[in-house]
Amino acid sequence: MPVYRLPEAAVFPPVEGATKNGLLAVGGDLSPRRLLAAYREGIFPWYSEGEPILWWSPDPRFVLFPGELRVTRSMRQFLKKETLRITFDRAFRAVVTACQKPRPGQEGTWITPEMREAYCVLNGMGYAHSVEAWQNETLVGGLYGISLGRIFFGESMFSHVPNASKAALIALIGRLKDRGFEMIDCQIETAHLASLGARPIPRLEFVGLLKEALCHETLQGDWGALLAAPSETPSAKGMPLRSGTR
Repeated sequence: MPVYRLPEAAVFPPVEGATKNGLLAVGGDLSPRRLLAAYREGIFPWYSEGEPILWWSPDPRFVLFPGELRVTRSMRQFLKKETLRITFDRAFRAVVTACQKPRPGQEGTWITPEMREAYCVLNGMGYAHSVEAWQNETLVGGLYGISLGRIFFGESMFSHVPNASKAALIALIGRLKDRGFEMIDCQIETAHLASLGARPIPRLEFVGLLKEALCHETLQGDWGALLAAPSETPSAKGMPLRSGTR
């Protein structure tokens, strides 16, 4: 099956036209207009430096429903110790930069400089968000992604100490569940996310759920303020949130 080559306008073919491995289209750019149009159709960019931009819609799709989050007893005990502080949208560029670094055993990264800058622009627009895990004043873990309607599209996460990215994700899911979010898109299956309750669903089911989630207003803006817990006062907007509060 030939891969669709994108025109200059932000137009994507139906996701059913993706190849067996999920590749749907080639080319285009990472402008905010095109990126947001892609996510609204269940499509995301994923490519390496030196390659053209590749757009994907895998089948099955790996997702985590907030009500299905699994937190082990050992992780609950870890969170109760409050050894990490969790913040939202306080160090977006630093989180993406940390995610950009190759993992052990990897030669490169799919988060190109062009992609990093594109998501930083979306963060400034209030669509891309980060969750940070801190030990004292040191950033030791976190994740980032895109939010539209009542779905969060997870892009990448990192940990410099054990459990840091899990703590960040658990804190995020708790806050999003309180606000009626219906799904976390994890894109591709990993054992790390499966251990937290993520599971594969058929692509067409994902697209149907996505359309329902997009019927709701997007929680656009600074999540440091918008995801504040009821017990947190406005004066605490810039203060870190403890992962042990949930």
